[in-house]
This record gives sequence, structure tokens and C-alpha cells, in this order.
Amino acid sequence: MDRGTEREAPASHAAGGEPAAGFSGEGPPAGQGGTGRIPLAVVVVDREGLVSHWSTGARRLFGIAKQDALGRPAVDLLPVSGALPEEPREAPADEGYAAYDGLGPDLEASLDQGLSYPAAGRARLAVPGPGRADVLWWAYPLVGPGPERLLVLAADAHAVRGEGTGAFERIAPGFALHTDFPGSEDLARRLPEILPSMSVGDSARIVAQVLELGYPILEFSQNDRVPVTPDWGVPRRAERKARRERAARARAAGQPVPEELADAEDEDLEYAAVRERLEFLNEVSSRIGSSLDLSQTIVEVSKAVVPRFTDVAGTYLREQVVAGEGFDEGVPDTTTMWHRVAVEHTDEPGRWDDVVPVGEAMPFPAHTPFFQCMTTGEPVLVPRITEEMGHAIASQFEKRDIRPLISGRSMLVVPLKARNVVLGFMILLRHPERPVFNDMDRVTGAELAARAGLVLDNARMYTHQENVAETLQDSMLPHIPPHRAGCDIATRYLPGTLLGRVGGDWFDSVKLPGARTGFVVGDVMGHGLNSAAMMGQLRTAVQTMAGLDLPPAQLLRNLDDLAQRLGDRYLATCLYAVYDPIAGELQLANAGHIPPVLVRAADGRSELLELPTGAPIGVGGVPFEEVRVPVEPGDRLVMCTDGLVEVRGEDIGVGLATLCESAAHPAASMDDACDTIIRALNTRGGRKDDVALLMVRLGGIEPEDVAEWRLALDPVEVGRARAVVREQLHQWSLSGLADHAELMADELVTNAVRHSHARPVALRLVRADTLLCEVEDDDHELPTLISARPMDERGRGLRVVSTLAREWGASRTKTGKTVWFELTLPRRR
Repeated sequence: MDRGTEREAPASHAAGGEPAAGFSGEGPPAGQGGTGRIPLAVVVVDREGLVSHWSTGARRLFGIAKQDALGRPAVDLLPVSGALPEEPREAPADEGYAAYDGLGPDLEASLDQGLSYPAAGRARLAVPGPGRADVLWWAYPLVGPGPERLLVLAADAHAVRGEGTGAFERIAPGFALHTDFPGSEDLARRLPEILPSMSVGDSARIVAQVLELGYPILEFSQNDRVPVTPDWGVPRRAERKARRERAARARAAGQPVPEELADAEDEDLEYAAVRERLEFLNEVSSRIGSSLDLSQTIVEVSKAVVPRFTDVAGTYLREQVVAGEGFDEGVPDTTTMWHRVAVEHTDEPGRWDDVVPVGEAMPFPAHTPFFQCMTTGEPVLVPRITEEMGHAIASQFEKRDIRPLISGRSMLVVPLKARNVVLGFMILLRHPERPVFNDMDRVTGAELAARAGLVLDNARMYTHQENVAETLQDSMLPHIPPHRAGCDIATRYLPGTLLGRVGGDWFDSVKLPGARTGFVVGDVMGHGLNSAAMMGQLRTAVQTMAGLDLPPAQLLRNLDDLAQRLGDRYLATCLYAVYDPIAGELQLANAGHIPPVLVRAADGRSELLELPTGAPIGVGGVPFEEVRVPVEPGDRLVMCTDGLVEVRGEDIGVGLATLCESAAHPAASMDDACDTIIRALNTRGGRKDDVALLMVRLGGIEPEDVAEWRLALDPVEVGRARAVVREQLHQWSLSGLADHAELMADELVTNAVRHSHARPVALRLVRADTLLCEVEDDDHELPTLISARPMDERGRGLRVVSTLAREWGASRTKTGKTVWFELTLPRRR
């Protein structure tokens, strides 16, 4: 296409009006060649052979209204009339080409069976009204998931002769922004896919015109040979066959083959070569991009070209692409690191492995063809690697001689690009005995790399987004300590196996007053970043409300109210349990979640705890109930999300039974017990959801590790409190903690006696993983840490506790409040 075609369109066209027949710009004088534009008829045929689009140009050229064309079989509207003669009729002197009756078998086969490569031809078509119209036509296969199968373009051949333009060697169709073809912008973006033989440069020029002009156009040039479409002057199959037979008869008779027949044979060879390359590209396109896994895509790309197109294929990608990270989209330089991600070859096994191992990263100097390819974004062809070039390339490999692998071979370096950004490149090598790469191979390699680049970029962006989502989710999942007061904890999280596998499953453990621990497992319905974000909000809310020591049913009630305020887009299931190791009791409430499993230490028996199921969080307005379950030291509680037990096409009861059985299996440690459950359930086919698993060994706290006292509402009891604390710590061999514990107990008991109303003050010491001291009274007002001035008589007690204690806090109870502190136990020798 000549640059003269890119001038501004007339005003009537720019306004979106249909151009009149003839040229949209000035044509050159007769016989001088040049450029011009004429309107196109645009017809789209779906996979059922029915017309799904019929442009205004098609109505004018074929004489059928749009409403009469849509939904009808394409072969009825583009009829193949009359038999194809063995020889073309002589064309009138002013036509410059021969015309046939009907659209011919090429288009008929295209309409009936579909195409895997572009086709073109010329025809004389019967249309309503006087005379017959000579048309040029092109048919292109439409690739992709949509219903469209075939794009047919046609133009009035007489317009080519109009305005004194003369005859033209090549004609190339193009599109424009304001065409009435729906989705023209998307078509422009997919132009290299629709026209498989199009080079990258030609694609850019046509897409640029798509954005400039305002109507379907046909561009033609006498001098510029455009490889976008087949030559409309190439004879059809029947004519080519006739010419071959005439040449064969001449040879059989010992007669010289006429020059035009010899040229026809050369054209046939070229036609066959082009067709073979188009079929190869289509085959490659069908073999790559079967998934969004970057590693699998790389392997698919490498194996698609060996051995049919090349004998060796080495693929290099930017290190950020391999890592699934973002990167500066500027031109690479000599500091850019390139990872060798695949080497596919037909040599003997292992020959390349030690010299050019997969996984190696290296920059490339400016004098190499690789640097030229990655900086220009264009293929680099080296017909034969000379000894000098082989030495220059080998100099990059320390202590390894690569020259025997590359010397004398033909090399083609093609860029892997997407959106004009070089992601990597492929080094293609052919054995010395194989034909060298040529210019047609360069175009084929560029087209192959362009398609591979798009697939790799899709995989890269998916990997990047997946990494971001997984990082977000990992940051939201808690790092639970393996030990809490009276219990041991183990967890597992497994991501899903579907696209967008990041989900809303979570687990958590919350330290509660009174040496108790809260456990929660939840599942936000759905997948993706939104579900993960919702999970983070709910987890934070559970942490906050659990810290207020809310009963399980009340906590779920408040969580449901919060979900309603956040919006009604998401639902979540949730199971919340509180373990009291002193009382030996579990307190549980369920919001639509699968029930937990309790494994009894006495006999190894496991059971699903029967809990009121409740509705999921977010439903709103439903009650939640809690259940108390007595437990013994050594019992194990197993809580998980449904992704572990639920498999598509299988009753969930099967998964729950397997969960019970595997949970009861003896294990040396908590981690081993979790792994046993995962192996038993995760090896079943069909799991697609993410999984959260939390297991707790309920160790309990022995009675001799708990000491309790009741103190009257009398200031004298403060002294008694100091005495009993010191005596108890001496009995527990913790005399080293007595001074600090006695001082802090004094402060808490003093405040309790001062603010209590009627009930005695309760003092309790618990020896577990820490030393816990609790003081309970019947006043509901929680103490506040304040700054005391030098002359103030009050306000220093909690400051002392805050300074000396490992942790301290206060929470409301049904009858008042509890204030507590902890001290770290000395290490056992």
C-alpha cells in the first residue's frame, strides 16, 4: 500500500456517510499507475453458513437489502451460477483480465466448508437489473471463540478501471473506524489473526488507517506488492490445473514448454509454499495458548516449531516476565537480563543441556544479533553462522565452547513482542544440510513470534495478577503460634486449581481472657481479589469482636450485621469455637459452615459434631445458636472449609466420611495429622476450590495449675491478696516472679475493691504457657490507662501493670469485668 492512501478522507466520509461508488481520492492518469480507494461490500458468515452482517456496500453491489440478507444462507446470496469453463474466456481489451460466470468453486467451498487460509478470486455475478457485475472478492477465516466464521469482501471490478487508473498488480482491502461493520475496532486489533500472512509492518499500517478513515475501503497499488492478500490476478484452481496439464502434455510430446506455462508452474510452487506456511501458522496457533500457565505456554511454543520449521529453538525471556512481575517497557539494553526458559532440539539427547542449560540468565552485548533483535523488535536473519560470528557468540559463555553447536548453521532470531514491548526472543537454528532461512521464513518467523508473544503476554499478565492476589491473600492469612494456653495448633492452606483461584477461605486463632482460645474458619463465596478483600474485612471483624469476649452466637450475629452494612454482594460461611481448657469445654456456633470433627483421645473415635447449621453470614435477620461440648485432654478438633471435602459430581457425605476417617488416623505430630488429612482428601480428582484446615489438640490445664480465691470488699483484703499470690508462686517454684506478680495483683485488687458494688472480688492464678493473673469484680466500667501528673494520687496503678506485664487487658463479663495480666514463665532447665 502506498503512503498516498493515508491522506485525509473527504468530509462526507469522515462524517460517517457511505461513500459513493468510484474513488474517494484522485486517481492517476491512465497507464501511470498510482494509488486509489473504492468502497467495499462487507459480508460476515457465521458457523452455520448464515449471513450475520450485510453492509450497505453489499446492498449496492449485490442488489439485496440488509433485512432480506441477514439470517439467510450465504450461498443463496452469493450464488455460484453456471459451470466453470475449462479455459477462461477472452477479456475485452479494456478490462485487462478474464472473468468467469459465478463466484467460482473457491468461494463456494469457502461458504460451504469454511477456510483455514485466505482465498481470493474474480467473478462475473448475475444481479437484479440489466447487465452483469464484475467483482473482485476476498474470503478470510475468522479465528477466535465468536460465532463468526468467514469474512467476505467484494468490490466492483469496473471501479478499478474507472477514472483512468489503469491496471493494478495488487489489491488489498482495509477497514475504517466508522464502517457499519459491527466491532470494527476489535477487528482492527485482531487483523494479524484474521489475515495470517500479514507482516507486522503491514498490520500497523492498516490499523493506522482503520483509525483514520471513515468507511470500508479497497486500496490498490501498481508498484507496491503487499503480502496481505492473495493476488486477485492469480488463476483459480481449475485454471492452474489446466495449465499444468498443458505443460505436461508439451513435455510428453517433446515440445518446449511455453514461457507462460512455465511461469504458471512457478506460480503454483509459490502458491503451494504460501499455503503450506499459512497452514503451519494456523497449526501453531492451535497448539499454543491452551492454558495461562507461563511454563506450559513456553513449552508449547518451543515444541510447535521443532522440527517442522527449525531444528533448534531456544527461548529467552526477561527475568521480570519469568517472575510474573511488572517492568519498565522501555527498550532493553546491555544490562537487561534474559533467562533461557526452554531449549528444544532434534540433536542427540543431552547435547545442549550442559552447554546452554535452561534457567541460566545472562545479558547480551551490543554487537550480537540477539541485541539487534531485542532493541529493534525486528527479526534478524543470518543465512550461515560464520566462524567469526560463532566465536563472537561463544565468547559470552564462560568455560563453555558453544561453537560446535552453532557453526555453519542458519540462524533466525525473532522477537517475542506484545503491544510493541519486547518480552523475549527465540533463537532458531537449522542444521547445515537443511535449506537456509530465507526472506519468506523471516516473515513466517515474525508472524509466529507475534502470535507466541501475545500468548506469552497473556500468561505473563495472568501470572502477575495471580501473584498479586496470592500476596494479598497470604498477607491476610494469620501466622498462628503453634501453642496457646492448654492447646496445640496446626493449619494448612491450599489455593484452588481454577483460574482466579484466589478465594475467600480463612482461619484464625484468637487469644481470649481466662486462658481461653477462640478458633474460627470461614469461607467467602466466590473467588478473586474481591472475595479475598471481603475475607480480610471479616477476619478483622472477628478478631475485634472476639477480643471483646463475645459469646459465639452473639459474635456471628454481629458479623452478619456488619456484612449487611458492607453490602449484599457477598455471602460467607463461618464456624466459631471457644475452648476453655480449665473447664474442659468447647462452645461453638455455626453460620452455614460444614460441621467440625471431634476426635476422642480415649478410644480414637471421630465424630461430626451436630450443630445448628444457621444461615450464611450476609443473609441477614436469622438467629444463631451455640452449643457446649465437654472435651477431655488429648481430644482433637478439626475445622475446615468445604473445598477440602466437596468434589464436583460427588455427594459431600463421601468427603465428610473421609474427613472423619483420616482425622482419626494416629499421627506422630499435629503437622503429620494435617498432612494425613490433606493426602486422603486432596488426591481425589475434581477439587477446584481453595482449602483452609485448622486442627487443635485440646490439652487442657490441670487443676493443680489453677488457684482461686474470693476476697471481701474490704481494703484489708488487698494485703491478703499479696500474701496468697507470693505463697502460691513459691509452691509452683516461681518465686522469681513473686515480686512483680505481688505488686501488680495489689494494684488490680485495690481497684476492684474500690469499684465493686456487692459481689466479692475473685482472684485467680493460672500456670499454663504463661503465668496468668485475673481479678474479677461486678463493675462493668473498664479501666483506662491515663497519664498521671506528679501530684495526682491516682492513675499510676495501670501504668505499673502496663510496664511490668508481658500482656494485660480487660473485658466485660455477664456480671461485670475481668482485668488480667501475664508474666513470662522462666525456661525449664
